[in-house]
Amino acid sequence: MDSLGDFFTRIRNSVGANHRVLEVPASKTKKEITKLLFEKGYIQNYKFDEEGFGKIKIALKYNPMNKKSAISEIKRISTPGLRRYCGADEIPRVLNGLGIAILSTSKGIMTDKEARKENIGGEILCYVH
Repeated sequence: MDSLGDFFTRIRNSVGANHRVLEVPASKTKKEITKLLFEKGYIQNYKFDEEGFGKIKIALKYNPMNKKSAISEIKRISTPGLRRYCGADEIPRVLNGLGIAILSTSKGIMTDKEARKENIGGEILCYVH
């Protein structure tokens, strides 16, 4: 089972169904990705619930005028069957900088822009735009 793939699929399905709140099982990687999505303005809010195995509650963000989600697409890049790595000079740009790529690096999980600034590469987890 690909837990990150499941995480991204749950977000994609909730956005498609216009749900306001989403609940997913927690892990350290998912928590870091959730924090990045909040910092970059793709989700409205989040809460870590530590009861039992732990859950993450995510409040999705929508435009009040046209009811469009802030996340138009979230796509898994590196899968358990085919890992995708890139060096510091090969980090991809998503929609010419309008989207973000989330990478798992030796210094933690960060966006493509932060990785370029730190001059480190890593595993490309997903694209968000």
